[in-house]
Amino acid sequence: MTDFTTRYSYGGDEFIFVELSEEMTLEVNFQAMAITKKLREQQMPGILDICPSNASYMVRYNPDVLPAAELIDELKRLESSAQNLDDIVINSRLVDVPVLFEDPWTHDAVMQFRDRHQDPESTDLEYAARINGYESKEAFIEAVTGSPFLVSMIGFVPGLPFCFQIVPREKQIEVPKYVRPRTFTPERCFGFGGGFSVVYPVQGAGGYQMFGISASPVFDKEQKLPDFQDSIVFPRQGDIFRYRGITREEYDDVRADVEAGTFAYHKKDFTFRPDDVLKDPAGFSEMVLGRLYHD
Repeated sequence: MTDFTTRYSYGGDEFIFVELSEEMTLEVNFQAMAITKKLREQQMPGILDICPSNASYMVRYNPDVLPAAELIDELKRLESSAQNLDDIVINSRLVDVPVLFEDPWTHDAVMQFRDRHQDPESTDLEYAARINGYESKEAFIEAVTGSPFLVSMIGFVPGLPFCFQIVPREKQIEVPKYVRPRTFTPERCFGFGGGFSVVYPVQGAGGYQMFGISASPVFDKEQKLPDFQDSIVFPRQGDIFRYRGITREEYDDVRADVEAGTFAYHKKDFTFRPDDVLKDPAGFSEMVLGRLYHD
C-alpha cells in the first residue's frame, strides 16, 4: 500500500464516493470488497445502493434518513477495520471461460480501426506481445491463459467484468487503450486495457486492445440460460475466471449450446481469504487451476 490518503467526496445530495488508492492492486481491491461487504451486511437504514469498484466504491443514501456526516464516519470506521484482511472470507466461483483468440470477427474489427491504434502496422495481439517483452503472440497468449484472473469489479456496461490477473507484480500484463476509441466492438470480444482483461457483453464502442472472442456470454437479457436464472449478468465481484484458449470447432460447439439454451459454465463454488492470494499469487493460481479442472 502507498501513503495515499483515502478521499471521501460528495456526489450531489445522495452519493458518497470513496477513493482508496490511485493505484489498482489486489490488496486495495480486497480492501474495497471488505468494506462494502461489511457495509452491506450491516443493513444500515438509509443506504440505497453500494457500488464497489477496482480501487474505490460509491454509496447511494437517503439524506432524509442518514446524514452524510454520519455515513462518512461509519465508512471511515469500516476502512480502519478492513486494514487487517485476515478475517475476510470471499465467497467466489472458479469459472472456465472459453476464448477463441484471433477469431475472424474480432480480426475484422481490429483491421477496421488501425488508424486509431498506436501501431497501425501490427494487430492488437502482436503489439501487446511486443511491448510486454514476449517473443511471439503465441507466447503472449500462453501468459494470458496460464494464470487465472480475479473479477475485481463489474461496470462500464451491464455485465462487463474487469479482471486482474493473479500473478506476481512483475509478471502483470499491461497494455494501453487505443489512441482514439472505436465506434464498434464485437459482442463478447475479449479485450485488454491497462492491467485489466474484459469481455464486452454487447456490441458497442470501446477502446481496449482486442485479442479474441469469448464463446460464452456474460450477459443474457432474456435469462434463457441456466447460469442466468437469478440475474441477467453472470460475473460477480470476487469470481476467479480462467480464460482458456479454444479451437474454432470448440467455439462453434459452445455457440450451438448457447443458441439451444443448454450451455452452462464449467464452474465450482470456492471460498478464500485475501491473504491466500497476497502471500503467494503463483501458488494460489496453481491451486485454483487444479481445483477447477481436477478436484
